[in-house]
Amino acid sequence: MRWEDFRTSENVDDRRGDGPSGGGMLPGGRGGLGIGTIVVLGLVGWALGIDPRLLISGAEILSGGGGPAYEQQAPRPQQGKPSAPPQDQTGRFAAAVLGNTEDVWKVVLPQQLNVRYQEPRMVLFSGSTRSACGAAQAAMGPFYCPVDRTVYIDLSFFQEMKQRFRAGGDFAYAYVLAHEVGHHVQNQLGILDKVEGAKRSMSAAERNALSVRVELMADCLAGVWANNSNQKYNSLEEGDVEQAMNAAAAIGDDRLQKQSQGFAVPDSFTHGTSAQRTRWFMTGLKSGKVQSCNTLSQNAQL
Repeated sequence: MRWEDFRTSENVDDRRGDGPSGGGMLPGGRGGLGIGTIVVLGLVGWALGIDPRLLISGAEILSGGGGPAYEQQAPRPQQGKPSAPPQDQTGRFAAAVLGNTEDVWKVVLPQQLNVRYQEPRMVLFSGSTRSACGAAQAAMGPFYCPVDRTVYIDLSFFQEMKQRFRAGGDFAYAYVLAHEVGHHVQNQLGILDKVEGAKRSMSAAERNALSVRVELMADCLAGVWANNSNQKYNSLEEGDVEQAMNAAAAIGDDRLQKQSQGFAVPDSFTHGTSAQRTRWFMTGLKSGKVQSCNTLSQNAQL
């Protein structure tokens, strides 16, 4: 992946080295959306999926239609200025990938949905820190907090991907970040609020099934980013797509549960199977269209 040619985002807050600044969940914190978190009900210790603090509370399956435009959204929570750009290679990589997602989505959303893109922030931390959704801890993996519209990641997670999931490589790591930004796109379109509200009337199995749909959409949106990035910046190299598909397959609920407990419990899935995650990433990658990612339609074949 030719990430060295990407523009570095100015929306990165590098808190590494600040020492622990979080310890446990904040009272009343709203959940975040993550590609790597503790799985709902604790069935798997590590996963690349959704933070249960939001989606365990409730949501609805959307039948189609766009969310509110940028101008209709609530004001963004006030935040401090981002820190100086990271100087280490992994930090520079994360900032460059975020910058490229900004450059891609600020073109794609207006062109395809007539929505002006609002850039998210990204916090790099070591061990733990604070977010508007509660404590951010390394054990949760990367996640997106819709309250402060920020991606949180301890970059040691990339090593965890390589060593534990055998899913290393620059494009695999970029897929992780692009998935989180996909949740930001969902948030900006008003999808996450509708999801959160409707889940209150659902059973546990129905909530889990909806969580799968939200996650698969974020996988698809990561593919949409990759398609458009490659078209404009020629960013993909040989083997990159295989890296992303390997990462998506490695983090399917079925594979993670079998590794953890020897068997899978489909009703407890919250992120999608390996086959589903790879298929929806490829759907976005092949089409390059946000409209191809409507996993929330009741007619969508997951």
